[in-house]
Amino acid sequence: MTDLDQLTQSLARNLKRWRNERGFTLDTLAARAGVSRGMIIQIEQARTNPSVGTTVKLADALGVSITTLLDYEHGPRVTFVPPEQAVRMWSTEAGSYTALLVGTEAGGPLEMWGWRLMPGDESASDPHPSGTVELIHVTAGELTLVLGGEAYAVPAGTSAAFEANTPHTYRNEGTAPVEMTMAVSVPPAR
Repeated sequence: MTDLDQLTQSLARNLKRWRNERGFTLDTLAARAGVSRGMIIQIEQARTNPSVGTTVKLADALGVSITTLLDYEHGPRVTFVPPEQAVRMWSTEAGSYTALLVGTEAGGPLEMWGWRLMPGDESASDPHPSGTVELIHVTAGELTLVLGGEAYAVPAGTSAAFEANTPHTYRNEGTAPVEMTMAVSVPPAR
């Protein structure tokens, strides 16, 4: 079984499990996530690999981290994730990427991401549920953070925190790669 097959199977199993634990029908989850009922059925039957955006919408609607939706198995209380097992969720031909480094469900989903944005690349995100907070720390280059249409320069060594319930974009307008670490805290589903 390939890594992609294992990821597809894990997502199918975990999406169905968390949907049932929340007591959500297919229609309820579709409405909460803004994802079609047919897409959810295909994911739960392991017949498709959804986009990062779709996976994020489903995780947000369920109030769980992407780590939880992609988790192959439940492990010990301490989880170690070697670099080669970090899950790359988005990448470009230029070399930009996001990597889900680690996550937990304690007190609501909490995820830590490693990012690289090559010059000229950007990654846009739909709004997350109210109460979702993103923390970023830029370690190289200068990030342009766009929130609600307003751009903010975040140079290397600088950290920022914001509520992510509005459209937001991470952009590299410079000539050097941007490296950053991001933590995302999502409130538990109600």
